[in-house]
Amino acid sequence: MRFMLAVGLAWALVLSVAPLRAEEITVPEGMADQVEFWKRVYTEVGTDGGLLHDSANLSVVYEVIRFPEKLRTRSQRQRYVDRFKAEYREILGQLAEGKREGLTPAQRRVLELWPDDVSNATLSRARSRLRFQLGQSDKFREGLVRSGAWEPHIRRTLKAMGLPEELAALPHVESSFNPRARSRVGAAGLWQFTRTTGRRYMRVDHVVDERMDPFLSSLAAARLLEHNHSVLGSWPLAITAYNHGAAGMRRAVRTVGTDDLAVIVDRYRGRTFGFASRNFYAAFLAAAEVDFHFERYFGDLKRDDPVRTTSLEVPDYVPAKALAAALDVEMATLRAHNPALLDPVWEGNKRVPRGFELRLPRGAAAGNPSVRLAGLDADQRYDRQIPDRFHTVRRGQTLSAIAARYGVRTTELVSLNNLRSRNLIRAGQVLRLPGEDLPRGESLTAESSGPAEPVPESGVYEVRQGDSLWEIARRYDMHVARLVELNDISADAPLRVGKTLRLRPRPDEDGAPA
Repeated sequence: MRFMLAVGLAWALVLSVAPLRAEEITVPEGMADQVEFWKRVYTEVGTDGGLLHDSANLSVVYEVIRFPEKLRTRSQRQRYVDRFKAEYREILGQLAEGKREGLTPAQRRVLELWPDDVSNATLSRARSRLRFQLGQSDKFREGLVRSGAWEPHIRRTLKAMGLPEELAALPHVESSFNPRARSRVGAAGLWQFTRTTGRRYMRVDHVVDERMDPFLSSLAAARLLEHNHSVLGSWPLAITAYNHGAAGMRRAVRTVGTDDLAVIVDRYRGRTFGFASRNFYAAFLAAAEVDFHFERYFGDLKRDDPVRTTSLEVPDYVPAKALAAALDVEMATLRAHNPALLDPVWEGNKRVPRGFELRLPRGAAAGNPSVRLAGLDADQRYDRQIPDRFHTVRRGQTLSAIAARYGVRTTELVSLNNLRSRNLIRAGQVLRLPGEDLPRGESLTAESSGPAEPVPESGVYEVRQGDSLWEIARRYDMHVARLVELNDISADAPLRVGKTLRLRPRPDEDGAPA
């Protein structure tokens, strides 16, 4: 990547290695102040402080705040910032009343941050626009170090798709290049995909979450950015859409009547088009500039070496321990290089799925990994995943009590169900339970494998002594969830001998046969 930021009426980001026209990624006229602001955030102040500023006019920074070392909690720091806000709110109120003579040094300094002809009305509005931005220089520096592991791969991916390589700076804004990052709203991974958006391009479920894999999520991010650009026609809009959504940016363009991002940022008042969305493109440009000239801001910095792996496709459903043994690698090594596989796989409650692209550090496995994998014992190769079991939460139940009932760990239930807290469950919620292993008779050994029982012509099953939903579903090669849905019962409902269960929908019902 090579680009220059030049200041005139606007800064232009000049690309030397990109198949798209150089003018497509630019600093729109009127947004240079925003870019400078975010450069300060990324390089000047760490997370031990920040900038107190006007939320609409980012050229107005009232104070660089540094937290005293004794203030460690969020609430303590918030109260500290609030004192500064109160002080500046009072100063702005005095200036808004027209005071221009006999100013204190603090009042004069605040007034000089604004144009000479600033109106009292503008200063009055500024009282409600005081905002504190936490510094990020320490996180950005850490991200620069981490970026060495992934940035070369990201650039190759972007180049192969004909996209500007400068887009590789986006993870600085999203996650500080932390592939394990998770946000409070459920976004995850290097590129901070939400589950909803992630599922458009990746597998995201309770067994595999490809958002956590930097290789797979980088390809997904490139495809999303490519889609945004095809829909919106410019990179300022396409990059902003990474945060606000393509539909949201189309709505902004229609509402304001222009595709000029600077005008949209200034005039659009969409309900969800808040500070983060308005500043996303400027923050990206600042990150790209700092990334390219990192020595200027952080001195001599040693980035991590690029991650180099070899990959092979898993031919069947295989327990993770069996894969590690066959490949003669430590489980910890296997887990570190395959972050898309979630806890249930590593805890033995699910198998590595058939077709999964398993990654190994180059040279980690002795001999040819594909040959070693082909030598897996037949009783470690399965033709299906360990099925899910379910429990419907009842009023008053706790996660620890449910775990004790089924003889599993509470942490297993938390990870299997992507729960944010062990205390946040509700009556009626359906929880997945760690699955029981299938009998060896259902492995791929030809002499012992057999088909599921055919569904009776009537489509119903009469419960027998000792039956469970789990056993019935397995007998007819169904998911327990399907059996629960067909019969409108809870997954842990007690079964009465003689009760009839539907195994397929009634003829007059919509839905695929079981």
